[in-house]
Amino acid sequence: MRETFFSSLPLAAIMIIVFFFVAPLQDAFDYVKLLIGYAAVVFGQALFLVGLDVSILPVGKTVGESLVKFKKTAFIVFFGFLFGTFAEAAEPALTVFARQTNLVMGEIDVTLFIWVMASGIGVFVGFALWRIIKNFNIKIVFSVLYIVLFTAILFVPPEFIAVAFDGSGATTGDISVPFMLALGIGVSTVMSRRKTNDDTFGIIGIASVGPILAVFIYGIIFRATHGGAIPSTSVYDPGLADNFGHIVVENLGSVALAVLPIVLVFILFQVFFIKLPKKEFFRLLLGFVTVFVGLLVFLSGIDFGFSFTGQYIGKAFLSPSRPEWFKWILLAIGFVLGAAITLSEPAVTVLGKQLEEVTNGHIKKMTIRITLAVGIGVAVILSIVKIFTQISILWFLAPLYVAALCMMRFTSKMFVGLAFDSGGVAGGSLAAAFLTPLTLGVAQAVADSSGFGAQFVLANGFGIIAFLSVTPIIAVQTLGIIFGRRFKKLEEASAEEDVQDLVFLTIIAERRRKDSIIEDLLGMGIHLVNTSYGRGTVTASMLQTTLGLVHQKEKVIITCMATQEKAHLALDLLVDKHEFHKRHTGIAFTMPIDSVSR
Repeated sequence: MRETFFSSLPLAAIMIIVFFFVAPLQDAFDYVKLLIGYAAVVFGQALFLVGLDVSILPVGKTVGESLVKFKKTAFIVFFGFLFGTFAEAAEPALTVFARQTNLVMGEIDVTLFIWVMASGIGVFVGFALWRIIKNFNIKIVFSVLYIVLFTAILFVPPEFIAVAFDGSGATTGDISVPFMLALGIGVSTVMSRRKTNDDTFGIIGIASVGPILAVFIYGIIFRATHGGAIPSTSVYDPGLADNFGHIVVENLGSVALAVLPIVLVFILFQVFFIKLPKKEFFRLLLGFVTVFVGLLVFLSGIDFGFSFTGQYIGKAFLSPSRPEWFKWILLAIGFVLGAAITLSEPAVTVLGKQLEEVTNGHIKKMTIRITLAVGIGVAVILSIVKIFTQISILWFLAPLYVAALCMMRFTSKMFVGLAFDSGGVAGGSLAAAFLTPLTLGVAQAVADSSGFGAQFVLANGFGIIAFLSVTPIIAVQTLGIIFGRRFKKLEEASAEEDVQDLVFLTIIAERRRKDSIIEDLLGMGIHLVNTSYGRGTVTASMLQTTLGLVHQKEKVIITCMATQEKAHLALDLLVDKHEFHKRHTGIAFTMPIDSVSR
């Protein structure tokens, strides 16, 4: 609750400034809706993240690891396609986006549109797992995919280009991202020939290409079946919601469908392959209940309190009653909104946690979240500038993707996968429900003031999630280059140390103390080797009598490598600052290293 509350404060601040001072709402009840929606988003996200930790993430990793029992690559790829398609078809963010598209072009069938994009995800999830198994270079894979992608654009109706890129971002939301990340990690852990972190990320980035190509094909067929022309579109108006309880009831079915496929997959694999102990099995099932309740509250809060705000902000700054220069203030507002929404996005939080664990705490989850926030803020600015200037989105996207592909040469494979994954996770439920209406509202206001038809909104209003998908790739690769240089300096410093003087430093403490302890260790120049978690792995009597730790609480085991001098300084720090001299706090010890194989 504390983490989600503080992460959402920037979003709350910008909404207060806009709705109380810049463009006050007409109806007093709308302020009540904003407050209820905000509280529901914070509380729902907190529950959702707790449920992820104890259900979806461990289930996804376990299912991924158990896929190797099929032994044949074809079966692994097939199940990847199956899981990707059915989990994606129920993705809440995708449903939100499909509805937004239907509001602009009523000819588009919402259900068919969802399944088109879901099948695109499924095909490329299977391909991503195949890449891991075959150990193909991820840099080459991304280069080929995006060359094919931009070549295909030449044959696609202009009205469907921005929609396709936006749909790709919307497909990777609150349910699919955690499950696909965990699935990829599980498969790469067991199947990758090189036991490194290089294959840990990348599955979402590869999968995100699928919906773009699928919508391209859909757009080509759509134009052909309508006589070679795109039908006229509707005026964009998302409408207002008045009853929170009614919204909760409406969302019950879609949220249940979002969680149910993963639960069924888990039960199927539990019966035939995993065979976890009953206690652990039911604990994971209870975790899905927390995911369900959290996601239901989160999405209902978005629908009730935020559905109308994006469009309202977009149109308020382009009101004819305001001076011409006033609309440019929207760029600053858009940057803050984009950054704030990113910090509040559950999928971004999950990605940050995965990165922190993979890098053993060398990169904090907040570092990646702030990096993505800056990238998304820039994306919103570019999207609004595109609408104001009426320049084709390709003049923006092509140079950005060229830059992203060129940066791969200077970035490690792990960060390349992470960067393209980050581009996929940025367009979650909150972004789809808030930022898409914002740019559609801006486009509708420009169309109204300039006398353009409703088709202008379709061609120019979409594209925000397309920008959300590419700017994080550049931002995260920049972080990867910085991290690579820092890590190289650490390796050089380590090489200069006397190998005979090195010791292993092992620390066992409560999990809640992990971040603070690791931060202190890294600050002393101590090299972090590994972190692992456990609960119930040793008997209560051993914990209480031998180790002096409370057995009910989750533990973290931190393993480091340091010189004897630094290790003794670290032990003193653990006693003085972290109170390891007190009972039930933690223990630490060193073991000498006689020789190290380089």
